[in-house]
Amino acid sequence: MTAETQKDRTSIGVQAARLLLAVVFAYILVYACQEFYTIAWGTGVWLGEFSLKWGIGFFGFVLFCILTWVAAILIMWKPAAFGELPYRIVSFRWKIDALRWIVVILLLAFPVWLLQFTPWGIVFSGLYIRLILWVYVAIGLAVFLKPGERLMTWSTFLAALLLTSTVFSLAIAFVNVSDYPFSIGWSEGNRMWDYSLFFGRYLYDYPLNKEIFSTTDAGRQLVGGLPFIIPGVTISMERFWAALTTILPYMLLGFAAFRFTAKEKKMRFMLSFWTFIFLKQGPIHPPLVLCAFVVALLWRSPNWLAIPLVIVTGYLAEESRYTWMFAPGMWLAMLEFSGTRWRYGQLPAATWWRAITLGLAGVIGGFYGKAIFEWGQLAVERIVSLQTSPAVSAPAAPLVSVAPSVAPSVSVASVASSITEHPLLWYRLFPSATSGIGIIFTLLIAIAPTILLLIYLSSTRKWILNIWQKLAIILPLLAFLIVGLIVSTKIGGGGDLHNLDMFLIGILFTAVIALEDGGRKWLREIDTSSLWVKGVLVMLLVIPGIQSLSGLRSNRFAENTTWLVTLTDVSNGKFLELLPARDEVDDIMRTIQQEVAKSKSNGEILFMDQRQLLTFGYVKDIPLVPEYEKKVLMNAAMGADASYFQGLYSDLAARRFSLIISEPLRAPIKDSSYQFGEENNAWVKWVVEPVLCYYEPIETYKNVQIQLLVPKQGDLDCSSELPAQTK
Repeated sequence: MTAETQKDRTSIGVQAARLLLAVVFAYILVYACQEFYTIAWGTGVWLGEFSLKWGIGFFGFVLFCILTWVAAILIMWKPAAFGELPYRIVSFRWKIDALRWIVVILLLAFPVWLLQFTPWGIVFSGLYIRLILWVYVAIGLAVFLKPGERLMTWSTFLAALLLTSTVFSLAIAFVNVSDYPFSIGWSEGNRMWDYSLFFGRYLYDYPLNKEIFSTTDAGRQLVGGLPFIIPGVTISMERFWAALTTILPYMLLGFAAFRFTAKEKKMRFMLSFWTFIFLKQGPIHPPLVLCAFVVALLWRSPNWLAIPLVIVTGYLAEESRYTWMFAPGMWLAMLEFSGTRWRYGQLPAATWWRAITLGLAGVIGGFYGKAIFEWGQLAVERIVSLQTSPAVSAPAAPLVSVAPSVAPSVSVASVASSITEHPLLWYRLFPSATSGIGIIFTLLIAIAPTILLLIYLSSTRKWILNIWQKLAIILPLLAFLIVGLIVSTKIGGGGDLHNLDMFLIGILFTAVIALEDGGRKWLREIDTSSLWVKGVLVMLLVIPGIQSLSGLRSNRFAENTTWLVTLTDVSNGKFLELLPARDEVDDIMRTIQQEVAKSKSNGEILFMDQRQLLTFGYVKDIPLVPEYEKKVLMNAAMGADASYFQGLYSDLAARRFSLIISEPLRAPIKDSSYQFGEENNAWVKWVVEPVLCYYEPIETYKNVQIQLLVPKQGDLDCSSELPAQTK
């Protein structure tokens, strides 16, 4: 191919890319105008159903969109039409160089302030209007991020996209931080109660020598419960900490994994930001991210340190969630084996032995960790007893008289049984009411840009692996993918990608290997890359950002419900999903406190839901009833655990509880055309119908999702309301 032919093809490709970009931009602008029309129409009687103010606003917005599209066309095809304007902007940037970072901070803060801290985020909820706002902010950032003779470069534009995506994700993590006393979401309040059990048992009127069962794993309890070390911790403090746990572990993982860029601080921070937004697409529970952080630190560390710590990490992963037990060992083996450079297609024998040893150590930690730690505990206890016991003439007892079982604490069979004990809803891998576009397609969108770039780096020999190194990456990823997809189909799952956590972290570690091995040089010279590679990089940063940008909004401003209903075209204020006004919240809280005080002398009080009211002292001097917590009930209902519910039904029939605090109990039966329809039906069958047969509501507060129930009077025959398995 001649140089002229190559140039012609490049020119055709550039023109095609520009045309595609123009069409996509026009599409976004047209739909943004439609979103604005929906807001403005119905506000008055001027010119149809426009009010004068909103009518002028709508036509002004349409004109703005037209001018925006024309400007984009000129930038791509006739940049000379702007004359001296780019040079004047560059000159202005030089003049305010000392204040440049103030402009950058203001640009980053503006969309978050507008969408999350004002009512306009509720009004302008459409994606396309937000995308236009993002484009303007990103271009402004790209202009002011870096001084120079050029107005902006591809590297500064990509940096602007990364920073804005990161800020959107940071902001949305804190959206629920408030002193609102009731649960925000289905299980948020009871999760805080779960977290308190690790360090905050003293908060409850319950014997310390009795165990409190929780469905939340020990790892999440430990991480989420750290604030309860502080006496007098408040609900807003716990929510703030919960938000930090969805940020800091991701950042730490990125900082540790990309430590080979230590001399390039800006790149290291940028890659840490990308780690954060990439993994937030799950999202991934903090304990597993922290296990991955330890694995990243152990990569290339001395054997004497790596072997025991990966055993401990495997054990902690399994203790947090049994499906994670092999992940640390497999990740570390992948990093050690595929992250080693080779010559002439050969890897040193030491690399093979180290990767295999560390991988097996991690697997042993997950598989036998509990038995190992039990044995160690027994050994320590035996040594202490020998040192403190008086001497006797009888022969000394062996160091450990009864060894712990050599059987693994978990087994492949037990894991398989646990995965399949609940119904598997395979349809959720595909588009449905619960999974939206489907788990598979959602995953493809999340990882496609990363996979394409990895393929590009490999195919262009910027990243070189031999066949064994490729297998060391592909096989673990395939195992993680299969497990993640199966678990995603379990009833109760399938709403997002969090069950594909091991796979997503595996993809991240693959990117780490690729960049460390040769991709770093390519990343430094990104301005010289082909147009399609730049486009993929844009999607790499935009796709995670869209998820967060779409969710930016406030849940406050209940006092503005009337005009917000008009502008958003919802039929009822409840669809705005706003937190109730403070006066209403205080009135409901007083009623709950009064009913609890009145009922506590007549029997036990069951907080099936809203247990955080006990945790943070909104309701005091009430003995804790740990049984029958909402998430435990739901888990048993999804597994049709008839033996568990025998106890509940006996207690209901005996009127054990003088008052039950629950979410509003309703009994509609739904099918798979509804979101989480199967979960709803299990809840109705095993919980709602039996409870409502024995108990009746005395107060229902829909705005805060609370219902107070008391025992029905008289003789009751509830046999027809109980599942057949429990009769």
